[in-house]
Amino acid sequence: MTAKYPEIVEALLDATIYPDKTYSVELVQTQTSFVFLTGEYVYKVKKPVNLGYLDYTTLEKRLFFCRRELELNQRLCPETYLAVIPIMKNEGTIALSGDGEIIDYAVKMRQLPRERMLNELIAKDRIPDDTPIRVAQKLAEFHKKAETGDAINVFGSPDTIMFNTDENFRETEKYIGITITAEKFRRIKDFTNRFIADNVSLFQKRVTGGKIRDCHGDLHAAHICVTDGICIYDCIEFNERFRYGDVASEVAFLAMDLDHYGRADLSRSFVEAYVESSGDREILRLLNFYECYRAYVRGKVESFKFDDPYISEAERVKTRDIAASYFDLAGFYTRHRPALFITVGLVGTGKSVIANSLAKRLGTVVISSDAVRKTLAGIPLTEHRFNEFNSGIYTKEFSRKTYDTLFARAGEYLSKGMSVILDATFILAEGRRTAMKLAQEKGADFFVLECTLADDLVKQRLARRLEKGTVSDARWETYESQKKIFEPVVEVPANNHAIMETSKPVPENVRQVMEMIGE
Repeated sequence: MTAKYPEIVEALLDATIYPDKTYSVELVQTQTSFVFLTGEYVYKVKKPVNLGYLDYTTLEKRLFFCRRELELNQRLCPETYLAVIPIMKNEGTIALSGDGEIIDYAVKMRQLPRERMLNELIAKDRIPDDTPIRVAQKLAEFHKKAETGDAINVFGSPDTIMFNTDENFRETEKYIGITITAEKFRRIKDFTNRFIADNVSLFQKRVTGGKIRDCHGDLHAAHICVTDGICIYDCIEFNERFRYGDVASEVAFLAMDLDHYGRADLSRSFVEAYVESSGDREILRLLNFYECYRAYVRGKVESFKFDDPYISEAERVKTRDIAASYFDLAGFYTRHRPALFITVGLVGTGKSVIANSLAKRLGTVVISSDAVRKTLAGIPLTEHRFNEFNSGIYTKEFSRKTYDTLFARAGEYLSKGMSVILDATFILAEGRRTAMKLAQEKGADFFVLECTLADDLVKQRLARRLEKGTVSDARWETYESQKKIFEPVVEVPANNHAIMETSKPVPENVRQVMEMIGE
């Protein structure tokens, strides 16, 4: 039996209670709030809970934090956060206006278009090209004006940073063997402690340089709305400790989140634009440390959900995988060298699925030969060109041009210390040797991800893929032609070569790669 909602919630689900013309109400719950969506406006009511890090248990506290939420969020999104509205009760009737006893409060906001949230745009690959720059510029201007001072500076001191990281490790020890391996736990902890010890003067310089600010505190893609302007909303109002900190940590939060979406290209563009807008080049020295910290915190929070006795086994498995993915990402930030991965395999064997899934665990850039080829040819990505093998945009000459572009782009990223996955067939040894040489020149580790699949399953996949409308033009005839000229991988050590049978579950194949690279 479903638990009955509190009286206030039941009342606010009635569209006639609202002062604005409202036809329907949608309720969204978070751990700390009831959120009512009316189409044009949002009314957010805080739950009377005490979670340790926040306390909304009294009417006075809820009023205080509603006002703080309004005030703090108007810094970055003034056109969205409108007012704090009293919820009244008069002779048993609850209303949002009129006389009566005030029984609670709601933060009133304009409702933002869900489809324009940055995480939604990423999922649909519809991000305007200038988005990372626009976000970076807005954030740099915000940080420049954000409050600072002695009380805030404390949160940038090496002692406070060490306190926070020690707390993370202490609170995640019980998840070793569940969401994080013992080896990864030790490696991240060693990296963290060593970095803090080796950079005490840098952290102190950040404090004296005014880089510790009253920030947003929860800057991930789901809290950014991209319309004519950039609205960054839902900052942390309930605990100053989570909001005060180095601006580098805030930049790293969003960079890490973009990495976790498999869009390290957007992450890097955002960071570079922020550095250019702010002039704060020291961020680059701190980025990996704070990205590791932020990813670890996300892994910790997801691990906490694993303890909920009321979630189903399927939800428990999902939660464990999400937590592990953040810990994997945190671990990859500790690497001293970038890595170059190339996929190898005939068309239809699942290379792109592996590449994109791995990118989300490692925060790597994925460069697709299919996308590069069509861009070079001036063809829309979803427009098909069913040329015969070795003809049209698939001639040896055009393929060489495509691969040369792949290598050039990979070289640019590797030079910046970023890891890259080249998503292409690499069926010929010459291309693989060129990639390996590029990795050596850039001081990067080199790995081959070979995908295999039975012929009948490939045939089925290719047929389904063409029906859906993808970037790839591959057909069964392409597969048969490639199979005749495929050159087995013999030029790389076995320790750097993962052979995956892609009819297996994707997480199983990704785990095989993670084990190969020591993650």
